[in-house]
Amino acid sequence: MTFLTIGHRGVMGVEPENTLRSFVRAERSGMDVIELDLHLSKDGALVVLHDAEVDRTTDGKGPVADKTVAELRELDAGQGERIPLFEEVLDAVASPLQAEIKDIRAADELARVIHARDVVGRVTVSSFHEEALARISSLVPGVRTVLVASRWDSGIVDRATAVGAHALSLDIRRLTLEDVERAHALSVQVIGWVVNTQDHLRLVRALGLDGATTDYPEIRRTGRFTA
Repeated sequence: MTFLTIGHRGVMGVEPENTLRSFVRAERSGMDVIELDLHLSKDGALVVLHDAEVDRTTDGKGPVADKTVAELRELDAGQGERIPLFEEVLDAVASPLQAEIKDIRAADELARVIHARDVVGRVTVSSFHEEALARISSLVPGVRTVLVASRWDSGIVDRATAVGAHALSLDIRRLTLEDVERAHALSVQVIGWVVNTQDHLRLVRALGLDGATTDYPEIRRTGRFTA
């Protein structure tokens, strides 16, 4: 497998996260894959936002699930950007996407959009929630999935394989070579996050990872020589 450099919420180190501006810059920077996060709005639309509430990344307040798309559109997500819909990201960039399901309820709507837009080969689905990955796999046969976890434990590879995930996305600060070798022995790829420094890249190389999620465009270029 070719080593993948994945733009974290676009390139959130230099642009407002999870905005069209950030995704376009990630694509222009040559990221192999662009990662984003999905919630459902009050009226059932797939909106691209990391947190369950809008407080941190916009000038608004309150839960995403309590707001309609029209209400979310009124918020400034940074530098005048608006919270995008998932379909708008599909239109704005041509790059492969890694769509992380934050709200388990979003799985059904994501499946509908993937079928409607015929993008099963372009969209990889990730989540901390195993049930979300199981659900999307049942609704979209052949979709590639990634189980995300902040901590490694002895059963995580088994849980990934149980839901058919082809990869694990793990906190690079808590990974060991033994962990990676165990995953690879079971044909599960390992992506490290968040890889933002040269020290992180050296660790990526030492661990033999399959990919790295980063906030910064320059990591893509230097990663070619390091990993």
